[in-house]
Amino acid sequence: MNINRIFLLGALLICSAVARAVECGAKTVGDTPFTVCRVDLTAEQLELFWKDDAGQPYRQFSALREALNLKGKQLVFAVNAGMYQPDFSPVGLFVAEGRELVHLNRHVGSGNFSQQPNGVFLIEGHSARVMTTSDYGNEKPKPTLATQSGPMLVHEGEITTSAVMNPDSTWRKVRNGVCAPSPDSVAFVISESPVTFYEFASFFRDSLHCRDALYLDGTISSLYAPSLKREDRASDMGPMLGVATTASPHR
Repeated sequence: MNINRIFLLGALLICSAVARAVECGAKTVGDTPFTVCRVDLTAEQLELFWKDDAGQPYRQFSALREALNLKGKQLVFAVNAGMYQPDFSPVGLFVAEGRELVHLNRHVGSGNFSQQPNGVFLIEGHSARVMTTSDYGNEKPKPTLATQSGPMLVHEGEITTSAVMNPDSTWRKVRNGVCAPSPDSVAFVISESPVTFYEFASFFRDSLHCRDALYLDGTISSLYAPSLKREDRASDMGPMLGVATTASPHR
């Protein structure tokens, strides 16, 4: 086998491994299209990103991608990771690499984040899950990664009963959210057309069969998925969830 074929085979193996670890595809329910990206935690590490080495928020996927490239890494998937303040800091809990940088937010109010129950997406050990903020505060897990948002869309197999979940609502927006169909698998969903909270929650419950699912955000919902030739740039973002692999050397 000549050296060019060896390099080609290596590149194909890398691409194949990434494809198995992060798979994105379209799914339509009725007339509503959704994009679902599944991350296999047995093959890849999901990470939380917020600030660069100079302490500045990344804001855009392009800035995160370039920062990772300088470290010899390749961004293969990313989404916005929940709601944020005007300075792009997280509204609620933020744990990255086992370090809690922002504490759990127990505020109860009328905004989406503060609708009850709100919740936390976390990875503890090698297991992912979504749990209510109340359960997180009582259980006090030790996650390596955690981000808080709200409202919870689905809890214990049922659509939650917060005011925004009214099945008769006509308030539609593009929305994105997350669930863990199994402890070693995470599913991220973005609606490709405006949906109500109830319609979005129904997709997680009925199409993905998630027992617990968390809303991440609405208008700023963004996806970075090179496999789909997609890099959303519409809005600056706060924290981001993503998968980065070791970049293959240039030949």
